[in-house]
Amino acid sequence: MNAIAENHGPVGADAVPAPWRRLLAEVRRQLHELAAHPARSVVLLPYAQLMSLAAGWWAAQYPDSFAPRFETTRTWAERVGWFTPGPTDLCFDHGRDLLTAAGLVEAAGHGSQRALLAGALVEQARTLAQVAASLPPTLRPDWAPRAAEVLPRASSGPFELEGLLARSAVAWAGNSAYATDVLFERHAGDALDALVIVEGLQPDLLVQNLAEHYVEKTVLLRLEDEAAAGQPALHACTDGADEAERAAACVLRHLEAGRAPVALVAGDRLLTRRISALLATRGVALRDETGWRLSTTQAAARLLAALRACAPGASTDAVLDWLKLAPAFDLAAVRALEQALRRRGVRGWAQALRLRGHEALQQQIEALRAPLAAPRPLCDWLAATRELLERCGLWPQLEEDEAGRAVIQALRLDDAGLAGWRDWPAAHRRVDLAEFTHWLGDALEGASFRPPHPPEAQVVVLPLAQLLGRSFAALVLPGADAEHLPAAPESAGPWSSAQRQALHLPTREDLQQAQAAAWALALRVPRVDLLWRRTNDQGEPLQASPLVRRLQLAAPPGGLPPAPDPRAVRAVAPEPTPRPQPSGAELPAQPISASDYERLRDCPYRFFALRQLGLRRHEELEAEVDKADWGSWLHAVLHHFHQALRKAPDADRPTLMEEAASKATEQVFDGALDPGEFMPFAAAWPALRDAYLDWLAGHEAEGHVFQLSEEWLDEQRGELQLKGRIDRIDHAADGTPLLIDYKTERQEKSKARVKPDSEDTQLPFYALLHGSDAPRAAYLNLAEREQPRLFELGELQQRSAALYEGMVSDLARIAAGEPLRALGEGSVCDWCEVRGLCRKDFWGAQ
Repeated sequence: MNAIAENHGPVGADAVPAPWRRLLAEVRRQLHELAAHPARSVVLLPYAQLMSLAAGWWAAQYPDSFAPRFETTRTWAERVGWFTPGPTDLCFDHGRDLLTAAGLVEAAGHGSQRALLAGALVEQARTLAQVAASLPPTLRPDWAPRAAEVLPRASSGPFELEGLLARSAVAWAGNSAYATDVLFERHAGDALDALVIVEGLQPDLLVQNLAEHYVEKTVLLRLEDEAAAGQPALHACTDGADEAERAAACVLRHLEAGRAPVALVAGDRLLTRRISALLATRGVALRDETGWRLSTTQAAARLLAALRACAPGASTDAVLDWLKLAPAFDLAAVRALEQALRRRGVRGWAQALRLRGHEALQQQIEALRAPLAAPRPLCDWLAATRELLERCGLWPQLEEDEAGRAVIQALRLDDAGLAGWRDWPAAHRRVDLAEFTHWLGDALEGASFRPPHPPEAQVVVLPLAQLLGRSFAALVLPGADAEHLPAAPESAGPWSSAQRQALHLPTREDLQQAQAAAWALALRVPRVDLLWRRTNDQGEPLQASPLVRRLQLAAPPGGLPPAPDPRAVRAVAPEPTPRPQPSGAELPAQPISASDYERLRDCPYRFFALRQLGLRRHEELEAEVDKADWGSWLHAVLHHFHQALRKAPDADRPTLMEEAASKATEQVFDGALDPGEFMPFAAAWPALRDAYLDWLAGHEAEGHVFQLSEEWLDEQRGELQLKGRIDRIDHAADGTPLLIDYKTERQEKSKARVKPDSEDTQLPFYALLHGSDAPRAAYLNLAEREQPRLFELGELQQRSAALYEGMVSDLARIAAGEPLRALGEGSVCDWCEVRGLCRKDFWGAQ
């Protein structure tokens, strides 16, 4: 019987549920007493989903009788007359209302804050519109002054903006026309013999005023459900993932037992989306009556990606995101451009245009971006947006997609919609691309999208209040925690209880009564699963809903034990991933650098992946400036400084250093550095600069002379082909080369590198690479908050010889086919680039 009610429609009078049978019989009796013809009578229902059900039940119960019109106030108004909102009317089109609100804020003298205040004004005005729209148009002008009297009168001080918003919202709501105004007009009453109102869970001011307006023709009825209490099952879950899995399993168990359709209550939208996705993988036919935010669809993401890529200061990532989505761009060319950009770390698109070798793609991109550079009226922005979508190939994708068509409709990007924008005065205000993109994003955020659903749904996603008048075999209510299912929901808007009463807005008590009535309906479903999590997404404790706790307290001792886990238990044989140990005999191992050999010592598999296979991860272009960037910058600064000092030994050294810093910033960051990003390091630079110059003076006083910096060498040393870059080479007073490597780490770490028992290989490797008979080598520590200090490595010749023998032996074993085993030891695993490749987290005990 339940499946017939929700999916197929009734097939006979026996299919009509008892509450509906009684209600429809009373409707028929009242129409007879009023001598009203059913075809000229309206039965107002609390929400739209009941309309087709009521019409079907009437046809089943009275197949030979005329049927009344089952309507909601919205559908009745649409049938009686066509409504066209005026230029400043509150029309419940989020994008249009935002523009009207921005104009009202600007007219009030707060134009600089319109982006901040417009959304709040729309929210408050829509809440007040519940009251204003409920009044006959002739009485509405008197409502606004009376409503303004209960609002704060502060015209300055800390509550100035709150008072401005409240009064503007009252004035806007009170001076708007509404689509339902037609229901109070004479021609609507002339066509009405009787108005039967089926009351909902919460009082509706518009319905109450219509009842008063048509008092001689009105009958008030209530849909009474006298079903016995169902069987609740309680599921306390550990976290959100556990809750989603258990809820999906509950739905599946009901369907397997033949209990369909199942009501899935959407109290937590994110949780409901997760449950829906889990059910979709099992092929469950689902109808979502609540909808999604249009901004969360792929269609909206494509549109916003195109606009963000056209911003004057667009990042490289933003442009690449657009290129990968738009069919007009050659994917191979886009991939080649991305690789080049990531290799050079180019974060800003303006800098990406300097890159050579990709001119054709760059010109194509700029030809599409250029028309969106200048500010213009919003109606022209919408036309330019459609042209951009057409030229980059995204427009056909929107037209072919259900969500894409919803985006086009919400923004009115079709031909008729664009013409309508030009006829609307508020759309002629000039804005730049940033403000237009912000408005468009808010418009999509405020619009809803209901995905298409199969005609015979096994599961219906709906709000708790829409259980009224519906028949379900089972109900699954996830999110039954104190946060998502409170006993008294929070009232919308900033008004106090006294103000809400004076404004005739729903009070907290009204909402609490409606919530209790909806909860009682849920508990009358034959089988009910209530699920909540013990911790929220931040790991903080979360209590069950007060409604659930009240249910537990009312049950007899032992009456509501925790329900068993509905998920099926499977025995899975452990199959750990074996530790990889490939052979690198057939792959090149030379030439080898100091970092290559360090990888080999850290983990042979890491050497195999990064050196022999040549794997590299794509760096994030939007990554924040970090310690590695600081080190690269400092290397470049000292290189440019010493080169300049060699050419002009008598020049002012601080001046040369600052010139070198500017040149290094351009070289390292290629102009892609946003203001403030380097500030934490720049704050430490003056002290380090002065400390380095003082250290350099003492270093030179000891007879050391700068020779080379950032010197790249590729040399054959015996059986080894070595390569690498030496940060700096000085000569001591006796001509001995001093090989220097800069370190920006803590001094304790640099000091540990040169201890006699240290296994550090970098300086010995530099000595082998340089090839001098008796060089010296040292680390120059340039920590931010410490004085520069040179840490020289002793016994360099012996260490270099030992390193040479070890390298020859290790490379010989690799050539002989010795496995390059993944070690999985030490701190290197915490940040290793190939941890996901070696699958360390899935190894078995070996």
